[in-house]
Amino acid sequence: MRKNIAIIVCSGVGKRMESNIPKQFIEIDKKPIVAYTLDKFENCEKITDIIVVTNKNYISFFENDIIKKYNYKKVKKVVEGGKERLNSVYEGINCIQNVNDDDIILIHDGVRPFIEEASILKIIEETKKYDATVLGVKVKDTIKVCFDNIIQNTPNRDSLWIAQTPQCFKYKIIKKCYDNIINTNIFFTDDASVVEYNGYKVKMVEGTYSNIKITTKEDLLNFK
Repeated sequence: MRKNIAIIVCSGVGKRMESNIPKQFIEIDKKPIVAYTLDKFENCEKITDIIVVTNKNYISFFENDIIKKYNYKKVKKVVEGGKERLNSVYEGINCIQNVNDDDIILIHDGVRPFIEEASILKIIEETKKYDATVLGVKVKDTIKVCFDNIIQNTPNRDSLWIAQTPQCFKYKIIKKCYDNIINTNIFFTDDASVVEYNGYKVKMVEGTYSNIKITTKEDLLNFK
């Protein structure tokens, strides 16, 4: 049976949230934000395994105060993240065992708790066909490219998308691409960029505008 393995990345400290704890552990109705995220993957019938990547100082807390407390049976491992998100994702990929080349890896931000099951199912199906996919939405607003606050050009928004997560790949592709770049000094902003750099085409899959990443205090209002 094909595995669909979700890597939930939550190693960040969330400086823009101005909180004394990492934003993934901020509680909404006495439940951490990351638990709302994990619920979506735990309850999705197509997800077979979950790997959590977090800061080393919170591994014990994650294992005892989240996984055991909320009885997440699909979480197979909690692993220590790296200096940058790139390194954290790589740690998650490398800890996967008994995986086949065509198994599907979904990489998702721990602070995107509003992901819908329909989007998870949709991107899994698209990855079966296209090997590498990214969930995203079309840009609504006009975008300006600026230098020193002076507008240089205005790209056609019809071709612009906002990338979200999960970003989804066949195991053989994401493993190979990360192996190729992990010891370079090239900066990548997401997993799709890593795959694109290695010469693969990535399919954009339309998601929902509600699938936001919790970044600032204002974003917490979406829980209301």
